[in-house]
Amino acid sequence: MTTFVLVPGGWRGGWYFSGLADRLRTAGHRALTVTPTGVGDRAHLNSSNVNLDTHIDDVLAVLATEEVSDAVVVGHSYGGMVITGAADRASSGVVRRLVYCDAYVPEDGQSCWDLTTDAYRRLFLDGAAVDGYAVQPPSGSDPRVSAHPLASFLQRIRLDAGGLRDVKTRDYVYLSGWDGTPFTAVRDRLANDPIWDVHTLDSGHDVCRDALQEFLEILLLGEESRRGARGSSSAV
Repeated sequence: MTTFVLVPGGWRGGWYFSGLADRLRTAGHRALTVTPTGVGDRAHLNSSNVNLDTHIDDVLAVLATEEVSDAVVVGHSYGGMVITGAADRASSGVVRRLVYCDAYVPEDGQSCWDLTTDAYRRLFLDGAAVDGYAVQPPSGSDPRVSAHPLASFLQRIRLDAGGLRDVKTRDYVYLSGWDGTPFTAVRDRLANDPIWDVHTLDSGHDVCRDALQEFLEILLLGEESRRGARGSSSAV
């Protein structure tokens, strides 16, 4: 049994991954969904003080209180920022595999603001114009979305704890079926890096709406490959 920890992107709470979590559990695995502070059922906690570090701490708290080890941590979109920081700060042995789904993959000192496009930067600023900190969701979004803390998009990540180096298995799932994606350059950068397995799905950015089964198969295939490799090793 594998423990999957699922971290949503901007404006979304743990509800975003509820269908995926159900399917992972049906397949015999443990699935934990994370709701970052200030969104979803924690929207009442949104404030100017909620930043990227807050969201990283949210994931670390789930890992600690649920006594997670050897986990597969999954991040969608902005969630890539969060899982990178959490993996770097987690204790040894807690995170085994990272899966980024159409997500930002930051290096030390980079922010979501740095890595995204001008269109999204305008969306962040215009969306927070009312109170200066709560970025309203894009029009046409799922009715369950909520305002997102602006500071989490702006804060630069610190990767100085060393835990990220211990995560040897990393997947990038690129969703190619939408215009204006800021993730093509990420896919191209990682495609020839031997530490990464890069996958492409012909899907819109909302993977749980457009390609849930295909994404599930990528998650499970990686675990089946690991079990097969371990079985082969033990038989030698």
